[in-house]
Amino acid sequence: MKYIFQASFLLAILSLSSCTKEFLDTKPTTSVDAGSAIITVENAKASLNGIHRSMYMRYNDQGTFGQGTIMINADALGEDYVFSGQSNGWFLTAYRWIDHRSATGGAYFPYQFYYRIISNSNVIINGIDKTAGLPADKNNMLGQALTYRAWAYFNLVQLYGKRFVKGAANDGLGVPLVLTNTTSPQARATVAEVYTQLNNDLNRAATLLTTARADKSNLNLSVVLGIQARVALTQQDWATAATKAAAARTGYTLMNTAAQFADGSASWTNPEWMWGSSQIDDQTEYFTAFLAYISYNFNSTNIRTNPKCISSALYNTMAATDLRRALWVPSPTSANSIVPPGGGRAAFMNQKFKAKSDANSVGDMPYMRAAEMFLIEAEAKARNSDEAGAKTVFTTFMQTRVPSFTTANTGAAFITEIMNSRRVELWGEGFRFFDLKRLDQPLDRTGSNHNSALAVSMTVPAGDNLWQWVIPQSEINANPLVKQND
Repeated sequence: MKYIFQASFLLAILSLSSCTKEFLDTKPTTSVDAGSAIITVENAKASLNGIHRSMYMRYNDQGTFGQGTIMINADALGEDYVFSGQSNGWFLTAYRWIDHRSATGGAYFPYQFYYRIISNSNVIINGIDKTAGLPADKNNMLGQALTYRAWAYFNLVQLYGKRFVKGAANDGLGVPLVLTNTTSPQARATVAEVYTQLNNDLNRAATLLTTARADKSNLNLSVVLGIQARVALTQQDWATAATKAAAARTGYTLMNTAAQFADGSASWTNPEWMWGSSQIDDQTEYFTAFLAYISYNFNSTNIRTNPKCISSALYNTMAATDLRRALWVPSPTSANSIVPPGGGRAAFMNQKFKAKSDANSVGDMPYMRAAEMFLIEAEAKARNSDEAGAKTVFTTFMQTRVPSFTTANTGAAFITEIMNSRRVELWGEGFRFFDLKRLDQPLDRTGSNHNSALAVSMTVPAGDNLWQWVIPQSEINANPLVKQND
């Protein structure tokens, strides 16, 4: 990758504003090797805060708003997230499985977003030892930067590389490993090499993050453990996934009342939220925001004319007493559902994500919850022939959703039960594409409430080339060492 780190870009991040040049600009007026930059502790803190802010800021156009964009794309590519109308077209080509295969279109933003996080993490990682400051402060900043870099590479390799297969060489092309910001072109590392590096970063971060954090936008040891659990699950390392997930959720309490569920997906004060962002009014991005596309109440054209729905087939897997049923409305009316002024209603529409008001799209965004950790632990144990242990964990979790829950399922049926609950629980939080890919399962939207004329792509075979995002053309143009995906 011809990785250009511009001095003006660094200053922009430190001031929490956006870059004025293209991220992959090959001919900047000025550039600096950020890996050798000497930074102050205060600049490091500002750079880290800039990364936190970058998680939900506007980048290029109305459809690029940090991690929320990837979350919507990942679920729009699945079978559980249903468009009820064409609306103004935002994310429609993603839903149709077109956008991520366009080298000059939708494939660009995740590449830009995650490498920008990597770039700013590298500044801290490679510069923090050159500064004076309290060791605890420096370790905390270094640990968070390492975690961000590892998390960014984990997402990149899942999107642009082939799926990881346990026991295989995994020598297919992943993404360039940029560990110091440089202007030198770099070839794509293998999938195995990317996983080795990100696991090394996470292991190192786990030894550094030993102090309390300011709030849930900051990364701490529980978040590192949670990411390690996700990585291990993707690498089919079931024992590690279960162990890390159990450790990650320590100290967090699951939602277990109807009142909590009514507000639980809208507020990071919820006790099971482990990592998230909380926007405030002066950080609003208006129509360029996660909640401007997925909330049930913000007054945007996209929400008024395309309320997002859950798959009817998935909804019907829930027990009648499942508290999560309240997050969707099969037969919405003015009495049982909220919509923005003039908004339409659609069967199985969501009431899960809430913006501050119909006039303000700010709100809280979930990146990791304790519920996910319970589900990772249950899945990993079930796939690792520890069904008894899996049932103990899964029953503990499910009884906070269905108070009278018990299960008689065994084997494949029990794993399906866990996965269905995971799909319900994490709806809209950006997991489904990644789950289908890691499990080598096909896309199948048939037998549900998807409109085939709107969705177009109703099935995609497992293992098809379509499961790989293409490399952005701007990267191909800038870097002669990078090869395109098929």
